[in-house]
Amino acid sequence: MDSSKDSQIFDSSFLQKQTHVPKGFIWPDEDLPSNGTKGVLNEPLVDLEGFLNGDEVATVRAADLIREACTSHGFFQVINHGIDSSLINLAHEHLESFFKLPASEKINRAPKRPGCLAGYSAGHSERFATKLPWKETLTFFHESGSVPVVKDYFTNNLGKDFEQEGIVYQRYSETMMWLCLKLMELLAISLGVDRTHYKKFFEDAHSIVRMNHYPSCAQPDLTLGVGAHCDPTSITILHQDQVGGLEVFHNNKWNSVRPVQDAFVINIGDTIVALSNGIYKSCLHRVVVNRDENRKSMVFFLCPKEDKVVRPPHELVLDQGTRQYPDFTWSELLLFTSKYYRADPSTLQKFIIWKKQSSEPAISHY
Repeated sequence: MDSSKDSQIFDSSFLQKQTHVPKGFIWPDEDLPSNGTKGVLNEPLVDLEGFLNGDEVATVRAADLIREACTSHGFFQVINHGIDSSLINLAHEHLESFFKLPASEKINRAPKRPGCLAGYSAGHSERFATKLPWKETLTFFHESGSVPVVKDYFTNNLGKDFEQEGIVYQRYSETMMWLCLKLMELLAISLGVDRTHYKKFFEDAHSIVRMNHYPSCAQPDLTLGVGAHCDPTSITILHQDQVGGLEVFHNNKWNSVRPVQDAFVINIGDTIVALSNGIYKSCLHRVVVNRDENRKSMVFFLCPKEDKVVRPPHELVLDQGTRQYPDFTWSELLLFTSKYYRADPSTLQKFIIWKKQSSEPAISHY
């Protein structure tokens, strides 16, 4: 993006005013939203109130719904999750304050360094030249513990005038981590293993937080907000606005995930696939864009601490009789997906092949 022309092309405020989609953002016909039949995903709506209050009957009911979803398509939504709606609304408001900055200022305040996921990205143009997603993102990291890495990131990178945003997103990230650990208990119960097994594994997690803005698009049938992929991370907690756009590929068609007021969308990533010894499924999903409205979303990707060895509980392996995937660390999978491979339905399988052949040491991207 050295030339003024490129800077203009990847400016979201410029993009949404265009009557024609620039070439780099046009996707192949087989990937486009208009190709194929569509439906609505029938994902379960899991009420967490009873579980959070210690009701064992409600806990079993919630775990059963999660097991049903995770053996099918890996998506469900949660309500009565214990997260204050005022915090969610405040986080959305501050998201707006960043994305309304001029393009040059977003780039300068939150530069995306080579080999690091953190920072501002417009269409992932710093990494790819074709099949660019019609979106801009701000990515940062959260670490479990007492160090306020989110707040520090905003203050040190975006400046003192974004200190309040840092405080809000620090709180938001901490509440997402709390919710993740609660969901890890339910996942363990649903798999029939010690209910603390996954919770303990993720207690020192180093997770990824991403804020997304999908500008309106005059030709939404030619591009995508996010291409079809499975998340390489563990679980994803998404809070989407009411515009909609998330779609999941299930039963040989794309199915929309309807926005539910005050709900979080949860989906399984490849790391949980490995941690469940292949019992639970990650599923292809994508984001389509809108002709008339901007869409914004907030995503928390739960990730193990980088040096944690990803390995399923022994009792799951005994029940199934064999290991589905070899041991690996999250830092190895992160290296593969951030440097060598654009996530798709085959990420985990391609990663295992790469791991066997590669001699490159895993490095920290934090």
